[in-house]
Amino acid sequence: MVEAAELIDNDFLRQYEIKIEDHLAIIEYSLQERKIFLTKMIIPEEITDENFSKEFLTLVFEQIQERNLSVVPTSPEIAKFVRGNRKYKRMLPVGVRI
Repeated sequence: MVEAAELIDNDFLRQYEIKIEDHLAIIEYSLQERKIFLTKMIIPEEITDENFSKEFLTLVFEQIQERNLSVVPTSPEIAKFVRGNRKYKRMLPVGVRI
């Protein structure tokens, strides 16, 4: 489902966006120095695929990794994703534990 959609980094609204059919899923962020704070994830209830949020977060983390930024997940659901994915734990800034 996510593979066919395009991930957009909307700098103006400070959010990652992915459009599935007519529904827009977003992850809001705040960028400070070399850190990106992922603050909120909103997935429309019309998107019922159980794996969607995991695939969406994977795309976002891959793009953040390419930009060589540290990640600070402030949203519980995003922090849970990081806890479950060891390779993304390396992206946490020094001293940040989740």
